[in-house]
Amino acid sequence: MKLTKEELQKINGGGVSIGIIALAIGAFVTFVAGFLDGFVRPQSCNE
Repeated sequence: MKLTKEELQKINGGGVSIGIIALAIGAFVTFVAGFLDGFVRPQSCNE
């Protein structure tokens, strides 16, 4: 069964939006900043 051009244009989904990319980049930057902060300024857990 083949879809018509109009039916193909109505299909949504499967794409990566700019919001998901921005969220992933923000999470990665936050993780790296926290990781480096732990090496530069090590603190004990009972302060």
